[in-house]
Formats: sequence, structure tokens, C-alpha cells
Amino acid sequence: VRKSAEPFGVFAFAISAGNLRHKWLGLKDKLDDDMVQLALCDGDRDTCTSPAALKLLAIVDQARGRDGRARLGEINRAINLAIRAADDGTDDIWSSPLATFQRGAGDCEDYAIAKLAALRLAGIAAEDLRIVVVRDVRAGEAHAVAAARLDGHWLMLDNRRMAMVEDEAAQIYRPLFVLHQSAVMKYVDEPMRVSMAAETH
Repeated sequence: VRKSAEPFGVFAFAISAGNLRHKWLGLKDKLDDDMVQLALCDGDRDTCTSPAALKLLAIVDQARGRDGRARLGEINRAINLAIRAADDGTDDIWSSPLATFQRGAGDCEDYAIAKLAALRLAGIAAEDLRIVVVRDVRAGEAHAVAAARLDGHWLMLDNRRMAMVEDEAAQIYRPLFVLHQSAVMKYVDEPMRVSMAAETH
């Protein structure tokens, strides 16, 4: 039985302070502004003065021609290919989708944020989208991915791989935080999964 509607089915509680919340809320206004500009460009390509918006919308157009999992996969693959992986260094700036496309480079959260915008424009409901901060167990570091709910299952859209995996099959991720609308939620550790794993080995 899944305990939570969030990806990974683990309880998460809202946090009201901290660096991650500060970054996410600081980005939200820029993201909202970008969504307005993208919607305007989407409605009238001829007068759109933003090459970054037109590039992102070209990806959205390809995705709109597909359905279900293929639509999500198109956005994951195309954005992975459109942006060059680049480290922000110690500053770790969270860029808006248009800033990332203008630069043509970004780190994991920049990919995830751009995917969030593209998925929204391609017709995926906001309540079916998240950004999840995980610990990549294999790489031994924090990592951000976009998550989209399809037919009741959460799929991870990761800049490190073209194939999307369901949250429950993503053994290399340990979920830390989930970002949705104006909320930042912290996952609680789930002892159930550990004890079940211990019993099956």
C-alpha cells in the first residue's frame, strides 16, 4: 500500500526554512514569468523575440505530437540533448528555463526546471509534476530530477539517462526533498523498506 501521493510513496512534510526552500521560492517568480513569456510566444511565433523561447517551444511541439509515456520521453530526451552539462561551482544558481536555454548549459536542477516548464506547456497538469532532490547512491551525491505522474505512476526524467524509470524501480535514488508549486517537502526516512529488504535477502 502506497503511503503517500508523492513520488517514491514515502511520507513528506513541508519545511518552512532552509537554503533549498529559499532557492526554490526565489526561482518560482522567474519560472512564472518565463511561463507567461513562453505562452505569449506559443500563441504568436512570428513576433516572439526570444530565441531561447522558440528553441524550447520546438521541443514542446514535438512532444505535443505524441501521447502518454512517449510525450514525456520526447521532452526528457530532447532537453537532455539541448543543454550541455555544466557545473555552477560553489554558487549553485537555480536558473529559469529561458536562462538555461539562452546559456545552452546547466546542471541537474536546471535540466529539471526546464523539463517542468516544457511538460506544463505540452499539456501535463501541474499537480502531476514535481522536482525531486535525491541522493544518487552510485555517484554518492545529491542530484535533482523532474518527476511526472502518468496513469498513477511517477516517472523520473533524469539528465544523466535517456530512459525514464519509475520511482519504485529507481534503486540508485534515495529521495531527500520534493518541490511542488510553492512547497518544499522533506521526505521522512522509511524504515519499512529497509526491514523488508533485510527479510528478502
